[in-house]
Amino acid sequence: MRFLRSGGSAALLLVGGLLVGAGPATATVPAPDLVAMVLPEPAAQVAQLAEPGTLARHVAVSGAGVAAAPQLVCDRGAHWLRLRFTELALRGSDRLTLTGSAGGSTVLTAKNWPGQAFHTRALRGDCVQVSPAIADPASRFTIDALQSGAQPLAAATVTVAAAGDICGEACNQTDDLVTAMAPTAVITMGDNAYESGTLAEYNANYQPTWGAFKSITYPAPGNHEYQTSGAAGYFDYFNGSGVQNGRAGQRGQGYYSFNVGDWHFVALNSNIAMTAGSAQEVWLRNDLTANTKPCTAAYWHHPRFAKGSYGDNTDVLPLFQALYDNQADLVFNGHDHNYVRFAMSRPDGTKDTVNGIRELLIGTGGRALYTTTSPTAATVEVSNNNTYGVGKLTLTATGYTAAFVPVAGRTFTDSVTGTCKRAATSPDFTVTTVPTALSVPRVSSGSATVRVTSTGGFAAATALTVSGLPTGVSAAITPPSVTPPANGTATATLNLTVSATAALGTTNLTVTGTSGALTRTATIQLTVTAGGGTVFTDDFETNKGWTINPAGSDTATSGRLERGDPEQTTSTVNSQIKQLGTTPSGVNCLVTGRLAGSSYGANDLDGGTTSARSPLITLPTGTLTLSLKSNVAYGSNSSTADYLRISVVDGATTTKVFERLGAATEVAGAWQTATVNLSAYAGRSVYLLITAADASTASLFEAQVDDIAIVTS
Repeated sequence: MRFLRSGGSAALLLVGGLLVGAGPATATVPAPDLVAMVLPEPAAQVAQLAEPGTLARHVAVSGAGVAAAPQLVCDRGAHWLRLRFTELALRGSDRLTLTGSAGGSTVLTAKNWPGQAFHTRALRGDCVQVSPAIADPASRFTIDALQSGAQPLAAATVTVAAAGDICGEACNQTDDLVTAMAPTAVITMGDNAYESGTLAEYNANYQPTWGAFKSITYPAPGNHEYQTSGAAGYFDYFNGSGVQNGRAGQRGQGYYSFNVGDWHFVALNSNIAMTAGSAQEVWLRNDLTANTKPCTAAYWHHPRFAKGSYGDNTDVLPLFQALYDNQADLVFNGHDHNYVRFAMSRPDGTKDTVNGIRELLIGTGGRALYTTTSPTAATVEVSNNNTYGVGKLTLTATGYTAAFVPVAGRTFTDSVTGTCKRAATSPDFTVTTVPTALSVPRVSSGSATVRVTSTGGFAAATALTVSGLPTGVSAAITPPSVTPPANGTATATLNLTVSATAALGTTNLTVTGTSGALTRTATIQLTVTAGGGTVFTDDFETNKGWTINPAGSDTATSGRLERGDPEQTTSTVNSQIKQLGTTPSGVNCLVTGRLAGSSYGANDLDGGTTSARSPLITLPTGTLTLSLKSNVAYGSNSSTADYLRISVVDGATTTKVFERLGAATEVAGAWQTATVNLSAYAGRSVYLLITAADASTASLFEAQVDDIAIVTS
């Protein structure tokens, strides 16, 4: 179960990937999307769309003035966190540094979204350290919510669909592409409803096809929308008839921004003033300055570069220049009804693969296509003028894949990848401990593994120390300094010795790694007991540091041991339940393949052995008892060569202490409790090794283990 270190834990409902609704600009904020929340939503906030599977929770963290102290915000078990600030009012050079427990950091200053709620970039790990550096008594901040990911940040992707010049003759074909993409957001680059963008044309032409995505569409207007005075039909359709402000931004402006994952998207309006110093250009520069995301994309109708019927457009140069000055990554346009992928370019068209912006012209949403014959100042990498299609953007926290997806029956495709300019990481490292909590009786000892993990190519000696020890407890880290390989991990062992007079209770110890000017910490919770307590326990609800196939010699071809929520498996021969879908506690256990089989013997253990080894366990002196719950079920094709076995690994010696064998009969699943005396290993550091085997001819054999505990008495 996850818990929050700071504040409450009421879960939030994400609707369509959107945690919060409302755009960021003072005059151009789209209206909020409705989302079920326990607490009221801030009135002004930067809309944040989340990656699929993201969780959202409330927290309560704040600080003000010189007394503001470092605080830790956690969602235990998460792979990354993204914090929401409802207030960031910093004065002068005051700043906040946010550091992820598994690496990465970001600094917030007075420039970041003054007067608006916003989400930070995602930071790796299940905790974020909030470190204020505040000198002005009027500076303050408030964090009220977080997003968290259940998969590594590098694997967290979000999809956006993009097209311009839509309805059109063929929008009843391109809408099928969007449906298949199942995007979190859809962006349109203008000329959405021909001929003049009236409300009647939107309802008759656009609504029956692309209208299916209206709730997730973030539009920009084109010149055809402005064939109706003030683009009234466009704003009436997306904002509501007569409504001044909404999804399409404020009437008369039509520019706004929002966030998708770790990307900042800016919708602009190339049909109104956009010269340097214009309201739109000034707003854009302020918006980009306030942005906290590592990746930036912008979109509007008229392209800076084109090679179709219209060619290059210098009127939009100030917008492109502002984006270039602020290290934007992608620009999307329409207007020319074709597809062109340009090389990364400077505003004048010069190819620049380091600082340039990649423009993707996707005017292929459904209106009759144009040729690609006009000259252009930029470098064309790929173009096509005979295929309707939609852009599919697959976005991560550090980069993108942009693909052109054609309508059914057409074969032209394109794809390009890139890395965000502001996503580069400098050499760094993180410190973690396994486990994160130890319970050690008096007159005994305990140990944990300290891991130093490199990011950004870090590979330097790192000194390790521990502080915060309670009275009567001593500690040693061996070795006291480690050097991780670049982007790899080095380990040391923290040994804690508890005396007979040690103070009872729970204390948070701090393990600190220091390398030059870099200092990173981890917290390990130590509980000192009077004896007769728990030495080690695992209900498999969280990862306690077990290693699958530790010797690298497992031979099982299916049904390998894994920690997870088991699915009930019923024999198709006699309807006996073999693998149990319920566990003695919680939802997870250690199981030989958690998935249910669709037929007799499917997804069970086959082909040999599978093993899992516990973290190193330091056993105190005294009487020691191992207890566990297990299920072993098998079919009549099993034999005594099949087994579930638990062994103790003491140095180079492995000793079997528990075993359940198969037999040539049908045995249904059932949880059984067993105990084993481990007193012979008192005072030693050992591993538990769990092995399951289908060791003779192929047979139906399922094994599960849960609620392991070692206690002293």
